[in-house]
Amino acid sequence: MNSDIRELEPVSLWNKFADLNAVPRASKKEERVIQFMVDFGTKLGLETITDAVGNVIIRKPATEGMEDRKMIVMQSHLDMVHQKNNDTVFDFDTQGIDMFIEGDWVKAKGTTLGADNGLGVATIMAILESNNIEHPAIEALFTIDEETGMTGAMGLEGGVLQGEILLNLDTEEDDEIGVGCAGGIDVTATRSYAEEDTPEIKTGYKIEVKGLQGGHSGMQIHEGLGNANKIMNRLLFDGFENFGLRISEIDGGSLRNAIPRESVAMVAIDSVHEEAFVHEMNLLASSIKKELKTMEPELEIEFSEIETPQSIMDLGVQEGLTRAIYAATNGVYRMSADIPDLVETSNNIARVIVKDGQIKIGCLTRSSVESSKMDLANALRATFELTGCEVEFSGSYPGWTPNMDSAILKVMVDIYKQQNNGEEPHVAACHAGLECGILGTNYPEMDMISFGPNIKGAHSPDERAQISSVQKYWKFVLEILKNIPKA
Repeated sequence: MNSDIRELEPVSLWNKFADLNAVPRASKKEERVIQFMVDFGTKLGLETITDAVGNVIIRKPATEGMEDRKMIVMQSHLDMVHQKNNDTVFDFDTQGIDMFIEGDWVKAKGTTLGADNGLGVATIMAILESNNIEHPAIEALFTIDEETGMTGAMGLEGGVLQGEILLNLDTEEDDEIGVGCAGGIDVTATRSYAEEDTPEIKTGYKIEVKGLQGGHSGMQIHEGLGNANKIMNRLLFDGFENFGLRISEIDGGSLRNAIPRESVAMVAIDSVHEEAFVHEMNLLASSIKKELKTMEPELEIEFSEIETPQSIMDLGVQEGLTRAIYAATNGVYRMSADIPDLVETSNNIARVIVKDGQIKIGCLTRSSVESSKMDLANALRATFELTGCEVEFSGSYPGWTPNMDSAILKVMVDIYKQQNNGEEPHVAACHAGLECGILGTNYPEMDMISFGPNIKGAHSPDERAQISSVQKYWKFVLEILKNIPKA
């Protein structure tokens, strides 16, 4: 079906997207896609360099008559989030994304699509390869590892880029022009615990939470989507309170920037309470599904008898763990007082692992206000430290402060209105981590903006890109390039 994608308009963009999606490109495993981009630039005869951390920069001179315009940086990230459905057999390390068309949407078969940020990369590639698109001098900046640490943007040294305007092609609503974003920090809680032999009077059960939508832990954190780790914790907490449930293992969630879709726990209960346990747990599961039925109609919560686990957690540690996860903030912490409808600060309890005497809880805390980000991070730290966990902060990156006097913003607003019957674009900051804030630390004078086509369900196997929106966006890009201000 990927051949059908290549026939979509604009053909040059979709062909580059199909080429890119044939290359495995997980975060922190970008060697092949880096080489792919280097080969692409070199084949075109353009100046192509790779910096110390792996970012690729390709420079293309201005087209005739555009030499007097400001040089621009067109920027997108090479890596993509790797997520798949439980029943999908797929090896992200060796296989290209299998795409198909459904109505006005391009989707992937059981996996993430890579439209985030592959459509941005493909846009830049199509422009670099073109010989009939008007544009000023371009520095194409392809960064690495945006999704799991933004180490590419962090590692880009000052003085490498010469452009005065940066167009970041990593926004996911085609009526939005991004002028700001949230910063973030990883919060990780760990501790060891003693394991106990499981008493013979206990019966083993597996609890599964699955079928949740998942999604982007920044852009979708306000939507009321279910978090598999929080749902599982409710079940474990109730099971212990009423039936003395003891935990053997938990494996919930995956990536920090994805709202967790699934969680599995292996537990042991007193055999004498088995019938009452199953009845009570199914009642609780029904209540949870009823709560979330509007946003999570496919939620499944299953209980199945298994061979009794050989060991269980120390009782005191288990009580502390379930209470801490219950108490820990998940979702929106504070809305912005300055920008309507913008989430200012949030947290995603992304990963919970309990196994072999070790606990690890991974969170991603985001905020457009640095002090609020650290306030929530410290609240989480205090919550987990009360249970005896050690808490580490890592991967902190800054937000991007809006500049409403941006010259390129004014140009883009005018073009958008001209192309859309006078409709005003939505000029906004977003609650996601864009690289602009980081790049701005070494290039503080650069005028930056972010935009892109409609992409839904990013960071989940439901990710999809709207064909008609890509056409609208491409038209917008071409007109922007024609109207870059003079130097």
